[in-house]
Amino acid sequence: MVKGVRTAGVAARHDGDTEARILAAAHAVFVRRGTAGARLQEIADEAGVNKALLHYYFRSKDRLAAAVFQSVARQQLPRVFELLASDLTIEEKVRRAVSLLLEHLLKAPYAPGYILSELSRHPERTPQFVQAVLGVEVGSVVPGLRKTLGRQIAERVRAGTMREISVEQFVVNLQSLCLFPFVARQMLCAVMQLDDAGFGRFIAERKRILPDFILEGLRP
Repeated sequence: MVKGVRTAGVAARHDGDTEARILAAAHAVFVRRGTAGARLQEIADEAGVNKALLHYYFRSKDRLAAAVFQSVARQQLPRVFELLASDLTIEEKVRRAVSLLLEHLLKAPYAPGYILSELSRHPERTPQFVQAVLGVEVGSVVPGLRKTLGRQIAERVRAGTMREISVEQFVVNLQSLCLFPFVARQMLCAVMQLDDAGFGRFIAERKRILPDFILEGLRP
């Protein structure tokens, strides 16, 4: 049964649609302005509700910010850790991971900057971010990733077809080359005189050339 309450003279129903609409509006405002710059009235206006409903559903700005952060974090790095821990070849892992990351980031271009800003201001959210990204506790995923990817790298190094590199450096290089254009989007667009369409073309070209760039860099 849905419980009805009276909020600021308006009957409020705690239903999933309203909560989702508030969360989507908060997502837009928090990602655009950051937690510090976001105002509850702006979120309420974007959601088409009154401020009292925000308090009814999320109680406080901090709780709403935490809900948005977890929602955004959960969308990052889709399937990338699963790919890197799989038995696919290193070449296929790189190509699929680059494609997945760039396709996802084009749909949420401001999310990386928001995540980094929030983690810088609220380092206590790091475990929440890691768990949201991986879907499970970090300790249950990383060992398998290190084992599989580490074995593949070691085999290639022994065969003389790859230079020696740690699993950590491999993963960070792959992710950072995809993430940086989005974290630095405003600066890059200003320097290279790109509008939104131009930035989209830039990322499409990057999606095409980046896998070969990474793989060439791994050759001995």
